[in-house]
Amino acid sequence: MVTRLLGALFGAGRNVVRETAEVFRPNAEAVDQRGAEAQAAALAQMAAEFGGVQGPWGRFVDGLNRLPRPMLAFGCIFLFGSAMHDPIWFAERMQGLALVPEPLWALMGAIVAFYFGARELHKFRGASMGKEAARIIAQAPDVARNIEVLRALRADSPGAADPGPDAATTLAALTPTENPAVADWRARA
Repeated sequence: MVTRLLGALFGAGRNVVRETAEVFRPNAEAVDQRGAEAQAAALAQMAAEFGGVQGPWGRFVDGLNRLPRPMLAFGCIFLFGSAMHDPIWFAERMQGLALVPEPLWALMGAIVAFYFGARELHKFRGASMGKEAARIIAQAPDVARNIEVLRALRADSPGAADPGPDAATTLAALTPTENPAVADWRARA
């Protein structure tokens, strides 16, 4: 009886248990095989599309397509360097960025996100353009005042270091000179 039962389940080159289980859970080996075949087909399609010899225009466009990532990276590094080199120049530019409306930031974020492979914008800022315009208009005098204060801090701006009414002292104050401490340090090194 056991022989007949096992023969019914596994006989004639069939495995009824495995076939029944595959109805509820696919065979992992078969799934992997189909995945490998799909990947090989995709790679073959891409090789056929991009494997040919390109002309000068195609190479030029490929070069342009490779520019945004390094430009963004080097641009960020430049901003850090400019913040250290000339903080007032940097602060003036950042004050200008404060006037950019939120929907424009969202649009810029979407463009960058889609360029780098994102499929959809996860959050949508619901601020209406009217509210954003009112915020910018209200903020513009503060930004203009901040820029004026920053420009007054420049060494070459009038009154930065008021030497009084003497024109010669004014010119001497605005003319860069050698720093005695640095000269002494260089002499010792």
